[in-house]
Amino acid sequence: MEIPKLGQWSFESKNIAKSFDAHVREQLPFYDIVTNAVVHIVRHYLPKNGVIYDIGASTGNIGVKLKDDIVHRTAKLYAIEPSKEMADLYIGGGDLIIDNAQNVEFKNFDVAICFLVLMFLSKKEQISLIKKLKERLNTGGCIIVVDKLEPISGYESIVLSRLSLSQKLQNGVTPDEIIKKELSLSGVQRPITRELLGDNAIKFFMLGDFVGYIIKA
Repeated sequence: MEIPKLGQWSFESKNIAKSFDAHVREQLPFYDIVTNAVVHIVRHYLPKNGVIYDIGASTGNIGVKLKDDIVHRTAKLYAIEPSKEMADLYIGGGDLIIDNAQNVEFKNFDVAICFLVLMFLSKKEQISLIKKLKERLNTGGCIIVVDKLEPISGYESIVLSRLSLSQKLQNGVTPDEIIKKELSLSGVQRPITRELLGDNAIKFFMLGDFVGYIIKA
């Protein structure tokens, strides 16, 4: 097996962008289930004439599923995607902002979605973005976070890590592909901590080392 260079993973790649939708479902078998769960939650928090941000929108899977709801509620969707290669394939509707979320001047909003986003930011950037979002969140709204959580301690950490690995193997990913992907993420991916989200974050999903939380206003 050829050992990849550490930290070579990047969304700023045409090959990764083109294969993203298939790749994420292969690596994360729960992707569609959680996507549907996020859409379900959004529908409960997005008011008429509301504002929603899809941060790290990739190819627009969330926006596609919410298209009818956004029209019916005359809501406004802002999709933020820093990778031009990924943005070229975006089909989610709304206004697409090609930039890092840290550089965006957010309007007051009702719902923000961070779906597999925070773990690709530095710890300092994670803290800064969550703080910025909380400051712009309207009363009655929410921030939805789906991300990779730092390992807990003890035997349970081993159990959950192996659960993630077994899920990938069952989905057809080879051991070599798993190892190469993990090494390529060295220094690129930094899982979040529970403390980052605050005391009012409510868990709605967990499988292996991936979690989903609702942060209420």
